[in-house]
Amino acid sequence: QVQLVESGGGLVQAGGSLRLSCAVSGIIFRINTMGWYRQTPGKQRELVASITSGGSTNYVDSVKGRFTISRDNAKNMVYLQMNSLKSEDTAVYYCNFAQWYSSTFSRALPYWGQGTQVTVSS
Repeated sequence: QVQLVESGGGLVQAGGSLRLSCAVSGIIFRINTMGWYRQTPGKQRELVASITSGGSTNYVDSVKGRFTISRDNAKNMVYLQMNSLKSEDTAVYYCNFAQWYSSTFSRALPYWGQGTQVTVSS
């Protein structure tokens, strides 16, 4: 079984920063793309940032220039550095990843961790 444990959330004032961490543990083969998602009550989960195994990154427009995703392949960790936080960034943040099963097929975990709450006050 693979576990996802998010941490680093908290309460921060607008303009502040937080660094989220996601630890992946359990029996896995090889991790492909990793990503951070966020969700607020009544809204669909949104992909915020992703990073491929080759290091290419993508961000949703609303966080571009403020958030930075990174990964440590040796530790099976993915991070999200969040700067210049805004009240609209308030959400529960989750991580997930696509796991390689062959040279041409990868699949995301069909479940989620508990997430970590980020609350930005203004």
